[in-house]
Amino acid sequence: MEDAIEWVKSGKCIVYPTSTLPALGCIPEVSALDALFEIKGRPRSAPVSLGVANLSQASEIVEVTDDVYEILEDFPKGSLTIVLKPKDELDIRLGSKGVAVRVVSDPRARELLLKTGPLTATSANKTGEDPLLDCIAAADSLCTSEHDVLGVDGGCDGGLPSTLIAWHTVCDSPESQSIEVVREGKVSTEEVLAWWKRRI
Repeated sequence: MEDAIEWVKSGKCIVYPTSTLPALGCIPEVSALDALFEIKGRPRSAPVSLGVANLSQASEIVEVTDDVYEILEDFPKGSLTIVLKPKDELDIRLGSKGVAVRVVSDPRARELLLKTGPLTATSANKTGEDPLLDCIAAADSLCTSEHDVLGVDGGCDGGLPSTLIAWHTVCDSPESQSIEVVREGKVSTEEVLAWWKRRI
């Protein structure tokens, strides 16, 4: 783990385990994002999410309201990714004005992020290809002549991804106090909207 921490803090990419699929991580800085997007073959217009160890860490980057704490308490850990308003405008590849944040549940990921700070948490595969479940195998598959990718030892269970929610602070009409399920995953749209209806 210490090797991975130093590697990713130097601006390189790693693959680390989450409760679903291996994540391709880099620090949220321009040169590191350049490498990640080149490795994945991902268009700049398709933002990647950020993994955080806890909401305290997230609050250094995005605006975390009390209701975000509440919804994450009410659903299984790691099952939701929430698009929140950044405190300062970020790189467009992180969503610029709306940043997808996931509080990780895997203890290995949490240990890593507590020492590195927030890292990208996009799936560890080239765009359009199926992901692998073993982190080291996934890292090996992403290495190129220009970029080496380091894998944290460990496998993942697979399954549905986290459910992606755009929070009311980043929706088109924040006055409406609405949220939007952008991608259904571990938690159904019906469950999310029922929670929100009770909340308001």
